[in-house]
Amino acid sequence: MADYVLARKSRNIASGIVHVFLNLLLGVGSVLITVLSGSPILGLLLVLISKWRIFAVRSRYLWLNLKSNLVDLIVGISVVLLTYYAGTSFLIVDFILMAFYCAWLLFIKPLSSEAATLAQSLIAVFLGVSAATIMTANTNSVALVLLTFLIGYAASRHVLVQSNDKDFTLTTLVCGLVFSEVAWLCHTWAIIYTFGSTGIRIPQLSIILTIFAFVYNYARQAMIKYQDDFRFKHIIGPVIFGVVLIAIIVLAFSNPIFNI
Repeated sequence: MADYVLARKSRNIASGIVHVFLNLLLGVGSVLITVLSGSPILGLLLVLISKWRIFAVRSRYLWLNLKSNLVDLIVGISVVLLTYYAGTSFLIVDFILMAFYCAWLLFIKPLSSEAATLAQSLIAVFLGVSAATIMTANTNSVALVLLTFLIGYAASRHVLVQSNDKDFTLTTLVCGLVFSEVAWLCHTWAIIYTFGSTGIRIPQLSIILTIFAFVYNYARQAMIKYQDDFRFKHIIGPVIFGVVLIAIIVLAFSNPIFNI
């Protein structure tokens, strides 16, 4: 019996080491191969291969699996795309993305608390909208509208699926619709903040939608908590904070020097 327990522990330790190694390989490899190849194709393939379990199910479960893994896919795909659009030479942003993706895979993604779930969705919004904005900067606004709808839908669903709500389809669709409308309004005047030669580029839209996602989730939680006794005063603090912060960003940090 003791030998069995020892062997089981040894296998658990070995599998844990392999798990960490494979995640580090994905985090480093997806960025490294994108920079070296000068193309996002191999990096995206690496991310998709790592999610093979999504497709290893019966066809009737495929869509459900995709929806359940959308946030993780958005983060992985966004890391690769942001790396690609930063250029084909190694910059500070590449190492930041590499370190972050490893941290996401090892520490952030496995968490399941309410706060962690919200953090995961906000990260997906920030990175996803950043990649979508940069990728569609010189294309028709339809592409950005569709991508932001998907990101908003995925982020909202990721939070709501952990709650006690039995039917949250309407809520997720509304969130996606608001995302796409804001993206459509911002597309004609896309502001991207750059930071010297670091390669770091942060679209204004990604900041605005991340703030909106936080306030939106806070308001939803307050409505559930207070139900029939809900009053605007229950959410006035975060709403005012969000509105003021977005107003400052739009009015004070929309200098044409950042316009792409």
